[in-house]
Amino acid sequence: MFDTLISGGTVVNADGEVRADVAIADGRIAAILSPGDAATARTEINAAGRHLLPGLVDAHVHLREPGLTHKEDFDSGTKAAALGGVTTVLDMPTDDPWTATGKQLSDKMALAGGRLHVDVGFQAVIGRDLEALEALIALRPVSLELFTADVPPAFMFDSLDAVKQTLKRLAPHDMLIGISPGDQSLLLGSDIRDRSGDIPAFLSSRPPLAEAGGIARAVLAAAETGARIHVRQINSLLGVGVWRRLRDMADATVETTPQNLFFTADDYQTQGAGLKGSPPLRGREDVEALRAALAEGSIDIIATDHAPHSRAEKAMRYSAFSEIPGGMPGLQTLLPVMLKLVGEGLIGLTDLVRMCAFTPAKRFGLGRSKGRIAAGYDADIVIVDRNRASTITSAEQASRAAYTPFDGWSIPARLTDVFLRGERIVSEGSLVTYAHGQVVTRQD
Repeated sequence: MFDTLISGGTVVNADGEVRADVAIADGRIAAILSPGDAATARTEINAAGRHLLPGLVDAHVHLREPGLTHKEDFDSGTKAAALGGVTTVLDMPTDDPWTATGKQLSDKMALAGGRLHVDVGFQAVIGRDLEALEALIALRPVSLELFTADVPPAFMFDSLDAVKQTLKRLAPHDMLIGISPGDQSLLLGSDIRDRSGDIPAFLSSRPPLAEAGGIARAVLAAAETGARIHVRQINSLLGVGVWRRLRDMADATVETTPQNLFFTADDYQTQGAGLKGSPPLRGREDVEALRAALAEGSIDIIATDHAPHSRAEKAMRYSAFSEIPGGMPGLQTLLPVMLKLVGEGLIGLTDLVRMCAFTPAKRFGLGRSKGRIAAGYDADIVIVDRNRASTITSAEQASRAAYTPFDGWSIPARLTDVFLRGERIVSEGSLVTYAHGQVVTRQD
């Protein structure tokens, strides 16, 4: 007898859809059964007419703990994730302190224990002191992050040689290296000395050229060293063009975010601080280029860069637009916004699963248990009803940011249930099981 049987639904994986029943035992998917196959279970769930997707894996999240818990913490951030169908969160290392040593990573893992509503994998930062890497790698973080601009000097690799030498050092470990593309020389350069503090000045301080140059530098350094890299969020026409031309030269993947597929810099005029982040939003032609790349399969991963701030921080008056804390919440809205893209016909459900579950799980070393609905995998499942519409609202957001830039958007589907390792944690928009998440580490 199985623990749970979800029957009558359509199972969606990155490689296709099939009508099937899903049997669950001991937290894992025990079998994928043909509709009507004889089976018994302690709990049976009728999913007729609905779609079963693997729980999403968000590869770019700032849960803000330790040190910044007035913005977010493990409890509030993973609650938002659960309510949005994200069953695995990959947490970035830019907290206080930054997660740069084995002790800092070990302490962070211990801090999360018993407080997670979904599973969480941790990412660590590469500092200029490379001697700290051995202890970090031994703890099996899902990635190591390398920054090339706009970070404290202890974590900045602002030349091609610095990037190359670091990747060369790490290549034998077969670790995935996340690289945020940028160019410190352009950030400080003569073309952006306008200190007026307005929105155009902020946009010019982080131009598409910086992104494109950062992408080229990362891919070429990876090609030279044999390292595995993942390029963090891109959002410009120029950056997409460089990525499209160079991506096959190295073992490289790329991500963008939902907000970059909808909003432009013009939206700063109405949403201002709520949309302020880095990289800055671009023009309409950049959004269209990104959407075209998405439709053709050139974007590997959609991640949120969930980076909440308190309402008070965002509401304060600042002397310059650049001084507004950068970042916005996104965990709870990832699936709904992606379903909106499916409704528009830009992508299909299988594409959604590929970019938001299968590829991030595989790329970040969790591909043996996450990202698929298949026998032997963790029973992380979200059930979506495409016959019922839903509306995103700021009032329903569990993040401490307490808002969403997608407030009021209509979605042509509704998330009805979320399962984490076989246990239902969300039903009809409410969290029904608490602190069921675990810390996960790189498997391969």
